[in-house]
Amino acid sequence: MKSIKNAIKQGISLRVLNYIMLGEAVLISLILTVAMRYTTKTYEETRATTQKLFSLRKSAYELQRASDYLTEQIRCFVTSGDRTYLDNYFEEAKVTKRRDKALEELDRNLGGTVAFYNLNEAMQESLNLMETEYYAAKLAISAYGYDISDYPVEIKSTVLPAWTVSLSRDGKKDEAERALFGEEYQSKKDSISSHMQTCLTELEVEMEREQQSASSRLEQQVLTEHILTILLIVLMFGIVILTSVLIITPLRKCVDLISDEKDIPVKGAYEIRFLAKTYNLIHRTNLENQEKLSYEATHDKLTGLYNRRGYDFLMDNLELETSALILIDLDKFKEINDTYGHDIGDRILIRVSDLIFKSFRAQDYICRLGGDEMAVIMVNSDATLSKLIARKIKKVNEKLSMADESDGAPVSSISVGVAYGDDGITRDELFKQADEALYQAKEGGRCRICFYGGSPKPARKNS
Repeated sequence: MKSIKNAIKQGISLRVLNYIMLGEAVLISLILTVAMRYTTKTYEETRATTQKLFSLRKSAYELQRASDYLTEQIRCFVTSGDRTYLDNYFEEAKVTKRRDKALEELDRNLGGTVAFYNLNEAMQESLNLMETEYYAAKLAISAYGYDISDYPVEIKSTVLPAWTVSLSRDGKKDEAERALFGEEYQSKKDSISSHMQTCLTELEVEMEREQQSASSRLEQQVLTEHILTILLIVLMFGIVILTSVLIITPLRKCVDLISDEKDIPVKGAYEIRFLAKTYNLIHRTNLENQEKLSYEATHDKLTGLYNRRGYDFLMDNLELETSALILIDLDKFKEINDTYGHDIGDRILIRVSDLIFKSFRAQDYICRLGGDEMAVIMVNSDATLSKLIARKIKKVNEKLSMADESDGAPVSSISVGVAYGDDGITRDELFKQADEALYQAKEGGRCRICFYGGSPKPARKNS
């Protein structure tokens, strides 16, 4: 800007002045382009790192799942005597080898870290546990009177204690079951789970560290882009003041469009076209960023449903007098988490949210209020839709009553409470009514739907 003032004082022509300003505009634009490319590169690197860590986390889970699968198959063989379970056991241990593959991938990417150490410890304990499983299998083979020569060498080479020879068939089976269901065996399984959890925790810490680093770099880049954008705006107004009438008129129209937050038409003189393209790029990028931030602020990261903030906004702005509020609670969710782990619990939450989302109308709002509590806000609804709502919930529970083999989610169910809006009703009153109906449903045996002021209805047969 100082060079421009000196040029004006010295009587340099407008053409020369325009060349100077054009040179400055090009320089700023190049820097902005480089900054934006660097921002994009940083984002892509962060995304790739995050995806890689997610992949490693998934691999770590595979070791736990493989270990649990081996336990399940050997237990089924011992209790039932069905050879198929033992074949499945050795298929996993020798062919599928999910544990080995998970350990190899983590070794390639995070060898020497705490996460790898704990995964390796879990693997070693799982291998040690197989000695007990071979012992139980050999006892079961003897108890069922099978020919030991038909079984894998690992079992044939297992040496049984001398005192087991005198056991009866039932005694041998009991001893085999004790070995697999006793406290010592479960203690070793718990140790494997503990190492797995430490491994996953370390992976989470690594992910958070990478994201914080990327966030810091992106913040610096955004600041640089803002400064460059301001410089471009200043330069644009300089051109408006100093250029000819052919430039001033279209520039006035551009200012109006910018004030209305609209794109600038790419037409007119070269300078106008250049500024229009640059502004449009910045404007669209800013709109995309705003949309992304707005979505993340009002939606649940796990399920994609509206979160508590989104729910509060909807309840404050919708016509509650003509709406229905449906509160949904996942039955015995704490027991599911305690039994199967939070990973399975998350999968069930995702499954339930997907079923509910697909069951209701496009104009209805599905929310996750927190934990296992969800809500559906049905607009333009009244008590005439009660039967329809009951059928929807019944179908959801029918699907939940069947385990999902694709993701390992066990059988589950939901309890539902429904309340309808009325003249002058407040959001707190409507929520209290729906919550009372939900309490009735849970007290009545769960897996059912209750309407405020009405009688409970089973969500499926034999509930």
